[in-house]
Amino acid sequence: MKYAFAKGCERFGYRLIHFSVQRNHIHLIVEAPDEVQLGRAMKGLGVRIARVMNRAMARKGQVIAHRYYARILRTPPEVNFAILYVLHNRAHHIAREGWPLPPRYEDPLTSEGTRGHDPPLVASPRLWLLRVSWPGQA
Repeated sequence: MKYAFAKGCERFGYRLIHFSVQRNHIHLIVEAPDEVQLGRAMKGLGVRIARVMNRAMARKGQVIAHRYYARILRTPPEVNFAILYVLHNRAHHIAREGWPLPPRYEDPLTSEGTRGHDPPLVASPRLWLLRVSWPGQA
């Protein structure tokens, strides 16, 4: 999966800014100039993920079962909420299941948990809204 993110974090006119890999889905925060570029990027990323997963499981076929859901974020509070949701989604699920959460838990399957990975798995934001909405991103 890391390979798919590293190779696809800046392709087809889009930029992958944050991600969270869950058990049966993935959350992404991306920049894209328009719907066409976003669609191409999502298709390309889906193909990369499918190749990696199929190779790991020694199988063939479709991995991504459903089309992505996109929501345009328009204000700094919306962006902050979305980023917090993406980065802390696993902790939310752990707490909901009643399992104890380790102190200072940092999810290793998020863009924050893989910071410093070489090659980088995410791109730095270019759009003003993502740069000002989340500390330490500029």
